[in-house]
Amino acid sequence: MKWIWQLPNWPQFTFDTSKFTHFEREFHRNAGVIIGSLTAVSADEVNELRITLLSNEALDTSKIEGELLDRDSVQSSIRKQLGLQTDGRRAGPKETGVAQMMVDLVRSYQEPLTQEHLFLWHKMIMNGRIDLETIGGYRAHVDPMQIVSGRLDMPKVYYEAPPSDRMEVEMNQYIDWFNRAAEAQIPTVVHAGMAHLYFELIHPFEDGNGRIGRTIAEKALAIGARQSLITSLSSAIEQDKKAYYQALERANTSLNITEWLIYFSEKILEAQVYVQTMIAFVVHKARYLETYSTQLNDRQMKVALRLFQEGLAGFKGGLSAENYIRIAKTSRATTTRDLAEMVELGALRKQGKLRHTRYYLPIQEVANKEP
Repeated sequence: MKWIWQLPNWPQFTFDTSKFTHFEREFHRNAGVIIGSLTAVSADEVNELRITLLSNEALDTSKIEGELLDRDSVQSSIRKQLGLQTDGRRAGPKETGVAQMMVDLVRSYQEPLTQEHLFLWHKMIMNGRIDLETIGGYRAHVDPMQIVSGRLDMPKVYYEAPPSDRMEVEMNQYIDWFNRAAEAQIPTVVHAGMAHLYFELIHPFEDGNGRIGRTIAEKALAIGARQSLITSLSSAIEQDKKAYYQALERANTSLNITEWLIYFSEKILEAQVYVQTMIAFVVHKARYLETYSTQLNDRQMKVALRLFQEGLAGFKGGLSAENYIRIAKTSRATTTRDLAEMVELGALRKQGKLRHTRYYLPIQEVANKEP
């Protein structure tokens, strides 16, 4: 069996251009809606949105690889990188590294892709790792770079990347292609989808290829949209990462990548809808705080802010009285009174009865319906 990089025409990918007219049109329409929505919010609200999107993307791109990070530490690190006020929390090396990469992506998206920048991103996300031979450089080990799945005693090699001694040539060619494609203004969805797949097929680093590959795709999308607000691609992919890995596996045997690009374009549009929904959520949060900041006591406001921190979905299964007691560090009697007051004010929405009673922010159902 020949791997895709052993085919005589590698890396001359082909695809059916007629399949992407609709995707490209929708991408730019959505980008316009997002940019227009941002003009209606304050600078503080834009910062809040950026922190939320960057932290979600950092968490989800890591989660795709099976790595769970601490949300509060990621957000604190992102705030610090953006020069905003933090809670003084010390973030771990993994949280710090991926936060640095996300912020750097926003700041440098207009710059050409370079080997030095890829090495910088690799150093960031490998922050604290001591088990790798090469950090901040292409892999150099002589063993084959294989993507393996299945049981440990019966592993299945579903892809083998080009050998390490070809990395310099392969990546120089890749970087040159990426920058020329950006200047040639090929369809943005095609540029992003091909950039991600092509990078993953080379697999130039010992570890971190998925995270860097998705970051490169975000860079292509930002270049195409001419704005630095990330598209939340990893958050869309993480919703069904099994389908993502299956799509990658199907794409590693043929230079015709139409099927892959269709899958990836659909994820891009899903990610844009998510961003639009998050803008609505941030706006609703600002209005909520304006309305209730003088009506809620310190305990109630602490709990409301904790609910907002969970994002659109809120607490899984809703806020319970027990949750309130733990967050507010108060008695059950006070909790019962506080929750009843919040429901009467409209600051919380109540569902269920007795021990099945749960509470939700009144904006969650609204935000989930927009745009």
